[in-house]
Amino acid sequence: MSKISRRKLLTTGLLATAGATGLGAAAKLAERYGLIPPDAGVLYGTGETLSYAAQRLFARHSLAPEFARSQISKDPFANPVSPLGAEFQHLQEGGFADWRLAVDGMVAKPVSFLLAEIKSFPRSTQITMNGCEEGWSYIAEWSGPRLAHILSLVGVLPQVRYVVYRSFQPDWWDSIDMADALHPQTLLAVAMNGSELPVPFGGPLRLRVPRQLGYKNVKYITQLTLTDNLKKFGKGLGSASPEGGYAWYAGI
Repeated sequence: MSKISRRKLLTTGLLATAGATGLGAAAKLAERYGLIPPDAGVLYGTGETLSYAAQRLFARHSLAPEFARSQISKDPFANPVSPLGAEFQHLQEGGFADWRLAVDGMVAKPVSFLLAEIKSFPRSTQITMNGCEEGWSYIAEWSGPRLAHILSLVGVLPQVRYVVYRSFQPDWWDSIDMADALHPQTLLAVAMNGSELPVPFGGPLRLRVPRQLGYKNVKYITQLTLTDNLKKFGKGLGSASPEGGYAWYAGI
C-alpha cells in the first residue's frame, strides 16, 4: 500500500472511529499506528491522543507563527525558577566556559559539547512567541543551532523515536518526538533579542520548541538522550510535566 493511501486510510479510520464508536476506540486505533502520546493513560489522555494524532497526520511540518522585529515584547516575563545553587553560580562567574551538553543514548557517537562549540555551529534565528499554559506570553528573537544539526553530528540510530532533554536542575526534564526534534524551528537557543541568552530566560542554553507551550521549552539544558521508549524515564509518562499534572504533548 502506498504512503498516500495508507495515510488516507488511517485518517479516515480515526475520524470514523471517533464518530461512530467514541474517543476511547479512536485512541486504540492511534496506538496501533504509533500516534499515541506516552501519558495517554492519565485523565486527559484520550483528548490529548486525538490532538497529537491529528497534528502528526495533518500538520507534521507546520510552522509556528513568526513575527516582525517591531512586535518583540518590550518587557518579557521570565517565570521564576528554584535557586540554581553554588555550582551554577561558579559556572556563571566563569562565563559558562565549562558548561557542557552531553548527547547520548541511541547514537553512534556519544559526545559532550562545550558551550563554545555549540555557539560555533551554524545558527538559525526566529522571532516567535513563548506561550504559557497559565495565560501569559511574550514574543522574542531566539538564536542558536537547530537541534537537527546537533543530532546530525552524533549519528542517530534509525529506531530512535524521542529525544529526552534534561536541565541543570535535576528534576526538570522533558521529551519530544522526532517530528519536533528535527523540525527546522526547534533550536538550542544561545541568544535572545540579539544578546547572550539571559539566565532568567534559560541562559546559557535553552531548548526552544515554538510549536509547543512554554513548559516544553526547558531552561539550562545539559543533556540530550535519544531513545526508542520513554517508559524507562521517570514514571514512564514521557516527562516531568505529566507527573506534575500537565500534558506531555502541549502543541499550539
